[in-house]
Amino acid sequence: MVIAEDSVLLREGLTRLLTDRGHEVVAGVGDGDGLVKTISDLAARGELPDVVVADVRMPPTHTDEGVRAAVRIRKDHPGVGVLVLSQYVEERYATELLAGSSRGVGYLLKDRVADVREFTDAVVRVARGGTALDPEVVAQLLGRSRRQDVLEGLTPREREVLGLMAEGRTNSAIARRLVVSDGAVEKHVSNIFMKLGLAQSDGDHRRVLAVLTYLNS
Repeated sequence: MVIAEDSVLLREGLTRLLTDRGHEVVAGVGDGDGLVKTISDLAARGELPDVVVADVRMPPTHTDEGVRAAVRIRKDHPGVGVLVLSQYVEERYATELLAGSSRGVGYLLKDRVADVREFTDAVVRVARGGTALDPEVVAQLLGRSRRQDVLEGLTPREREVLGLMAEGRTNSAIARRLVVSDGAVEKHVSNIFMKLGLAQSDGDHRRVLAVLTYLNS
């Protein structure tokens, strides 16, 4: 893993948190340019990390350096998962990050880091090619998509299931959250795929594609 965060305390804290749980942090940087260079250097040595954890805003302007670096890494090295951290939900940055490949991407609010288990689970999920979106991010992007009628054909329950899918939850986790059977969730998911026009040939990526259908519309 590589961590990009300009706050030394937070960067060292994330490093300690992840290493204590058996993960290897190979580098820590404090700005977007440093992140891109580090990934390029690792690629040249054939040592690309599984995942990058990056702050959205970093020096010198503290605006979008982190997410710009993340977008570039996803373009140049699509096999590297990218999990970005933000103080607030910044819709433009979230949609830009999600606009490329449908694998290995996450967007969490920094407050989520306080929940150690959820955070480490999210990092691992993204490293393995899954998604991890903060519920608040999903809520805001889902609201925008509703205005565009992208989800017009879905029932309220199907929208709820899709929102939980966007957070990266499995069918079993969704079932526990909604207090329904696994079979009921599987039926809702199948209906979502069908209504969004996602054929079975899309394979395991259909869950992510279903989310991206409305996030990127």
